[in-house]
Amino acid sequence: MSGVWAIRPLAPKEKDRVGAVLGLARLHQGDGFYLVAWEGAEPLGHAYLALTQPVELQDVAVREEHRRRGVASALTAAAEREALARGFHRLRVAVSVRNEPAQALYRRCGYVDAGVPPKRVQGTIVLRTGPLEVDDTLVTWEKRLACD
Repeated sequence: MSGVWAIRPLAPKEKDRVGAVLGLARLHQGDGFYLVAWEGAEPLGHAYLALTQPVELQDVAVREEHRRRGVASALTAAAEREALARGFHRLRVAVSVRNEPAQALYRRCGYVDAGVPPKRVQGTIVLRTGPLEVDDTLVTWEKRLACD
């Protein structure tokens, strides 16, 4: 499946194209970069790799019409390779307790409970795309990365 599309870091000239169909909420976060899955000139999905301590996978999104094709799995694997190449040996992800599809994806990819207490997120957060009201609980999972 992954041979059908290319995954690469978001280039400055691609921001408008990707932002128009996927949004780039973390673009100005300043601590990492987006990886984008492309099928030809069409962006299918993206993931943000925050190069923080610990390194985190954030903002994984796939356009609805391209879901269930393995795009999110391929983006997750690409983020893992990028993190490992930068010397990180664990990758974390925070996921909503209500987001069962994301939880299933991360379980399949080998993520396990990181031992961090669930975090309640409530109120207004301001993203590049504007304010967003949230009321959610996030659990933190992680994966130990290994060289192939």
